[in-house]
Amino acid sequence: MPALRKTTVLVASAALLTLSAAVPAAADRPGDDKAKPPGKMSEIGGARLGQAGTQVNAGPGVPKLPKKLSGRSWIVADAESGDVLAAHNAHWRLPPASTLKMLFADTVLPKLPKDEKHLVTNEELAGVGAGSSLVGVKEDQTYTVHDLWLGVFLSSGNDAVHVLSAMNDGIDKTVADMNAHAEELQALDTHVVSPDGYDAKGQLSSAYDLTLIARSGMQKKDFREYCSTVSAEFPGEKKKGKKREHFGIQNTNRLLTGAVGLDRYEGIAGVKNGNTTNAGATFTGVAERDGRVLLVTVMNPDGQESQAVYQETARLFDWGFEAAGKAEPVGTLVPPAGAVPAKGGSDAPGDEGAAGGVPAPAAGGETQAAASGGADGVGTALAVAGGSLVLLGAGVYVVNRRRPLPGQGTGRRRR
Repeated sequence: MPALRKTTVLVASAALLTLSAAVPAAADRPGDDKAKPPGKMSEIGGARLGQAGTQVNAGPGVPKLPKKLSGRSWIVADAESGDVLAAHNAHWRLPPASTLKMLFADTVLPKLPKDEKHLVTNEELAGVGAGSSLVGVKEDQTYTVHDLWLGVFLSSGNDAVHVLSAMNDGIDKTVADMNAHAEELQALDTHVVSPDGYDAKGQLSSAYDLTLIARSGMQKKDFREYCSTVSAEFPGEKKKGKKREHFGIQNTNRLLTGAVGLDRYEGIAGVKNGNTTNAGATFTGVAERDGRVLLVTVMNPDGQESQAVYQETARLFDWGFEAAGKAEPVGTLVPPAGAVPAKGGSDAPGDEGAAGGVPAPAAGGETQAAASGGADGVGTALAVAGGSLVLLGAGVYVVNRRRPLPGQGTGRRRR
């Protein structure tokens, strides 16, 4: 398999001020009696986040929220400080679809060496749900862990998830691990039944939890690299006496690729999208602008607008970047339950665990993903400088920024 240069994403941003004061909840959808959030929701991260409806502090200089927001639940948060700038039904427990793969990756990715090879069996693929998104893993073929993670992040491949789960001692063990990790992250709205996010009774998460999970995942170097990769080459079948073929795969995150009529969002750096019958469209994204990094999650918009989950995410990013430093937070992203203060500030350990460091590129250099003939010719991921990420016990993600993040390309979204 040809070497693939991938982008690493630096999760960093300046601290925000703090915020609070609600506006009325959005109206329920016509004919949908399940579109009402529960009267009482979790208050993890702050009492305001447990209230139904939109929570935002409208103050001097704070822009008005976008008008076209139909998501049942959404959140805008600062990735470094954890400040929640605005939210709507943040703790409403809803089906997450493939955004749950962020928790799968955050749980399992550190356990499996990326160069480990695995021969896939038919049994490992037998439990993949009908109609699942697939990358094209075949039985009796050998793949590296690196190959399989590309399949998870780019193609949202449930087949790759099932094989990696088998390598983690099985589906049941993986589900238990994911539920335990969600509890450690204090993502207590989340209950895992299937590791790939496939619709299952009782499988739930929330915009708040998915944002917590994404924030944790972005502390891991490999997670950042995979979720910011636009396109790659995936191994095909190896036939006797012939060189193994490869085929191109492209990230299904359309704000990253600019596919299907959307412009790539300036500064986008991941994270994960999903779509199932029960969940509707779901998406968690991370983007950087002017040294500030925001996380946005949108769950189940009403679908009246084409690509609504991406359009609404982009509007919330625009709002968040404009509101940052002006609006006071309505809550906070809590740290993991077991987080402890890092010693020595920027002298942090490597970042294969919850925190870590990424070496800075040479002066003036940029890291890019290689073009590999994706479906629409998009092959270049965003370019970012290196830095060190540290998770402090107070829940603040601090960056030792060696130099500012360079521009994220020319594909600025039209406003």
